[in-house]
Amino acid sequence: MDWWQKLKKNPLARFGALLLLVFYVAVIAADFIAPYDPYASQLDGSLLPPTRIYVRNQEGQFIGPHVYPTTQGPTLVETGDRKLTVDFQKPSPLRLFVQGSTYRLFQTRLPLPKWEKVNQVAPIPTPASSPLAAEPSKTDNADKEPQSKQAYTLKWKDVELLSGIPCNWHLFGAAGEGKINLLGTDEQARDQFSRLLHGGRISLSIGLVGVAISFPLGMLVGGISGYFGGWVDSALMRLVEVLMTIPSLYLLVALAAVLPASLSSAQRFLLIVVITSIVGWAGLARVIRGQVLSIKEREFVQAARAMGASPLYIIIRHVLPQTTSYVIISATLAVPGFIGAESVLSLIGLGIKQPDPSWGNMLSLATNASILVLQPWLIWPPALVIILTVLAFNLLGDGLRDALDPRSLRR
Repeated sequence: MDWWQKLKKNPLARFGALLLLVFYVAVIAADFIAPYDPYASQLDGSLLPPTRIYVRNQEGQFIGPHVYPTTQGPTLVETGDRKLTVDFQKPSPLRLFVQGSTYRLFQTRLPLPKWEKVNQVAPIPTPASSPLAAEPSKTDNADKEPQSKQAYTLKWKDVELLSGIPCNWHLFGAAGEGKINLLGTDEQARDQFSRLLHGGRISLSIGLVGVAISFPLGMLVGGISGYFGGWVDSALMRLVEVLMTIPSLYLLVALAAVLPASLSSAQRFLLIVVITSIVGWAGLARVIRGQVLSIKEREFVQAARAMGASPLYIIIRHVLPQTTSYVIISATLAVPGFIGAESVLSLIGLGIKQPDPSWGNMLSLATNASILVLQPWLIWPPALVIILTVLAFNLLGDGLRDALDPRSLRR
């Protein structure tokens, strides 16, 4: 466990790991931590700035943390500003563990393709040479009914894995008519803090799911190529080289643009992950192939081959585990790439669609110049969490690379 002791002594790696732990715990418990429903709009609450928290009432008496009901007036044509109306007669105290919108704990849905039966009605055939073709006889066709046949069509269905437990408790909130909007509200009067937490579920999980799909594929292809060599190696490496020449971002943009508009955000998310993973495994396969070329000549591999073990068993059981340190480091450094791809696609409108939140489509408001000038609180939170997440993964990856370096462990 020398590598673990060395990792704990790296302050930057500890900071990255702690930051990621906070982010993942926050998005997993987003229903509980978020004070409001991320899809619910507040009355007259469009584009509100972050709520100001008071501790004294208008008479100067200390009554504890509280907020006041705040609404937004119409936009002034001359300046573009909007007048805030604060009702100082109705203080709303801030409380922990308050009741609010209902949600379901541990609810899990997964979009999956499913074949559905569709009854298609076949028309009654009438020969073109028959005199009935021009004027069909009602008596002849009266007893004939159109024949129906069953066909199958592929549709996406959201399969519910866990129904969840109904709950309406939230970590904090305002008791009264006032609302606590820590990061303000968007143009649809939805709480930005709640949407930021729920949007992290997509942005943070897309990297883990992408790595879980692409890395086993890259390891297996690279292991087979390096172990067998010969024409198998040549064929697989030519396929890898072709995939590596494809610009991944442009491919994602092209494929996302042709996706059907009827797809839900969950279905679109799954397709983006699959597309990104198929493109991203080629580089790992080349590196694994180079490592396997040297590992397969070692004594323990020769002994397993002499005992009659199958090639696939030797690759999975003896060869690929020797590449674990490199795979762990590469996986940590590859997750930010998946997060960035989702953010870019959602930023240009080809990723997760509104009203479903993700950090990318929340950042898409940055394309509006008036939002940048008048409502900057809509831009900096998603931009900041994306930067911090990518930085945390890179710091953790660098720490793992230093801790798992065989030369440093030997020293």
